[in-house]
Amino acid sequence: MDEMEEELKCPVCGSFFREPIILPCTHNICLACARNILVQTPDAESPQSSRASGSGVSDYDYLDLDKMSLYSEADSGYGSYGGFVSAPTTPCQKSPNGVRVFPPSVPQPPPQQQQQQQQQHLLLHPGSLPPIPRNSCITCPQCHRSLILDERGLRGFAKNRVLEGVVDRYQQSKAAALKCQLCEKSPKEATVMCEQCDVFYCDPCRLRCHPPRGPLAKHRLVPPAQGRISRRASPRKTSTCTEHELENLSMYCVQCKMPVCYQCLEEGKHGTHEVKALGAMWKLHKGQLSQALTGLSDRATEAKEFLVQLRNMVQHIQENGVEFEACLVAQCDALIDALNRRKAQLLSRVNKEHEHKLKVVRDQISHCTVKLRQTTGLMEYCLEVIKENDPSGFLQISDALIRRVHMTEGQWGKGTLTPRMTSDFDLTLDSGPLLQTIHQLDFVQMKVPAAPMLQLEECCTQNNSATLSWKQPPLSTIAVDGYILELDDGNMGLFREVYVGTETICTVDGLHFNSMYKSRVKAFNASGVGQYSKTLIMQTSEIAWFTFDPASAHPDIILSNDNLTVSCNSYDDRVVMGNSAFSRGVHYWEMTVDRYDNHPDPAFGIARADVLKDVMLGKDDKAWAMYVDNNRSWFMHNNSHTNRTDGGIGKGATIGILLDFTRRILIFLINDEQQGPVAFEALEGVYYPAISLNRNVQITLHTGLPIPDFYTTGEADPTGSEC
Repeated sequence: MDEMEEELKCPVCGSFFREPIILPCTHNICLACARNILVQTPDAESPQSSRASGSGVSDYDYLDLDKMSLYSEADSGYGSYGGFVSAPTTPCQKSPNGVRVFPPSVPQPPPQQQQQQQQQHLLLHPGSLPPIPRNSCITCPQCHRSLILDERGLRGFAKNRVLEGVVDRYQQSKAAALKCQLCEKSPKEATVMCEQCDVFYCDPCRLRCHPPRGPLAKHRLVPPAQGRISRRASPRKTSTCTEHELENLSMYCVQCKMPVCYQCLEEGKHGTHEVKALGAMWKLHKGQLSQALTGLSDRATEAKEFLVQLRNMVQHIQENGVEFEACLVAQCDALIDALNRRKAQLLSRVNKEHEHKLKVVRDQISHCTVKLRQTTGLMEYCLEVIKENDPSGFLQISDALIRRVHMTEGQWGKGTLTPRMTSDFDLTLDSGPLLQTIHQLDFVQMKVPAAPMLQLEECCTQNNSATLSWKQPPLSTIAVDGYILELDDGNMGLFREVYVGTETICTVDGLHFNSMYKSRVKAFNASGVGQYSKTLIMQTSEIAWFTFDPASAHPDIILSNDNLTVSCNSYDDRVVMGNSAFSRGVHYWEMTVDRYDNHPDPAFGIARADVLKDVMLGKDDKAWAMYVDNNRSWFMHNNSHTNRTDGGIGKGATIGILLDFTRRILIFLINDEQQGPVAFEALEGVYYPAISLNRNVQITLHTGLPIPDFYTTGEADPTGSEC
């Protein structure tokens, strides 16, 4: 609450606000202070003439206060609030809290005469303000915008009842303890208050004068603080329009952003504007202010944590400085007498670096502390404003507060909560030079690089590829010549280098599917190799997604449908492979027959990277395949045909291929039924999906499929008849 106190003080008198009014610039000022800083303009420049000469000028004119120019026609113009217009610049003086205040420009009567005039006015017009001199103007002591008052004078400004209520609550919270009203000598501190009797009691007086029996038993006793609030509480006053003093504010003008009455809508400038219910806009703006405070609260929390970090940095700098000095002294004392003359100079440099770091961090602490105190004060003030139940009063200041909250939040932008200095001393003493070069002894700035930081938000895996990204620590100033990226074998084995270079992002292809890879990176320069980064574990895809590979396909192969559909323009068999290789895990993919003419016999299976592309798949020792026509199928490897099985394919048929490296076997399916026994066994190494076909067939590939149920439940047939 203490940080909020500056929000509750008048910029003129420096005391808590009393009867605050809202100026058109949204700043607040005491009503009495507003009268004290009024300036009377020359009669030749009346408000009417100023309005006439300044028509068409919108909003308020900013005054060049440094020039202290005399009043001129260029200083006048229409304002956007209640008919006030810009007023002349006048010399200023300092208020108690340091804000410049504009004194009257015409001689004022003596204080005794002023008091007599005010008393005479109050006798003739009880309850009203003393008259304002004609052609008076007022200048905001905070933003220095100047306005000429119309015939209503200061009554044309809305009273800030919300601020007045917050000030009252704040002063009550700081007030002294209440005393018992029935103690005859040395009143004791009150412990309760009777709401019916309206009396504060200490414990002895309550037992003696207010026993809990008879009619008094029904009285309600409350704590003194609650009793004081209820005693001072009064029914909320209904806000009246500044333009039509007999009308209550009941609507909100969206365009002008101010409460209005019905007469304003019927007769005034708001008649064509969009208006909404006062209560609805009150709730809406309260919600907006609360939402804005949430973001500002997060920034304040981050600022507190940042201050703790900075204070810890001070300690670390001091500890590192002491440690560095001790090391330096030990090295210098080990050298010959010639080094002792140099030692003082080196220590001086270390001390300067030490003091420089401390100064930078302490300055940042001081700056951040001031900003945090201002932020906290604004937050507490806004929270108190939200507690107010006066819709119109709240809406009069809500827009300004929301802008202030957003502006304050913006001040905690990127880089504000980042240390400006590192606590490390990036200096190393080189004790190797010969004695004849001792006059050249100096600090060596080069160190091995710090451990890089993996950028987790940019690291990812796709299929059997892994992309890793890294960067140097934010405060590191050590030069880096390159990086070394290492991965293990995906089976908890040894690390191996997969990249050496200057880039900070790398994609590694050809990894095993469904494997966990550990990765790390380190930096190097002329001084050596730095520490490893933290180890990152990455999971490759459990299910393979791939297409046909146009780069490795035979020239007669025709690919379409994003390389998922294959055909051929030759009557001879031609081979095409997939773009992903398998060496671990269990994989399953299917191919559907889109076109089947003249009973060809396409072959489906797996192959090495150097398989022959101009013969049927399985003719050489680099492929393991099943070729099938419209009636039967055969398994073939190295031109050896085995396991003829009845059942062929036609248009619309589906051929499934299941490759299991855990059992080292290959199985084929036709239309979801296993075709023959296990086709091939003892498979190991790296294999690519492959197919051979001629112009009478068109095939479409389907990948990313789950393992068939018959295989996962153990119903696969390991046997079959060979013909």
